[in-house]
Amino acid sequence: MKAPLICLLLTVALPAVAQDAENGEALYVKHCATCHGIDATGQGPMAGVLMIKPADLSALSKDGVFPTERVVRRIDGRDPLVSHGSPMPVYGDFFEGEDKATKTPSGQPILTSAPIVDLLAYLETLQTG
Repeated sequence: MKAPLICLLLTVALPAVAQDAENGEALYVKHCATCHGIDATGQGPMAGVLMIKPADLSALSKDGVFPTERVVRRIDGRDPLVSHGSPMPVYGDFFEGEDKATKTPSGQPILTSAPIVDLLAYLETLQTG
């Protein structure tokens, strides 16, 4: 009984996370566009040499919900993805900094860094469906 109450209190107590999609766009262009492309459709200049095609990041919400937790875990390396015989570059170390808690669409808090929160905000602006 106490655990659900504590989770509820933590969820309610977390402040809204300030997201900066403009900063997220700059991070995307610098770190992601080489593989995923400027338009985020998976057609970046490196896409042709990768064994596994980069994801179309503009279609992450194709099921109607942005997969916040999955995206965070891929970027910071908690959920590694093999792309060309080795893991997708893990930017967790680069994006380290001020820890931020953000929420998944279901309200579940997830701890990440401020730059990843900004990158999430930018990726959400790209969703086409």
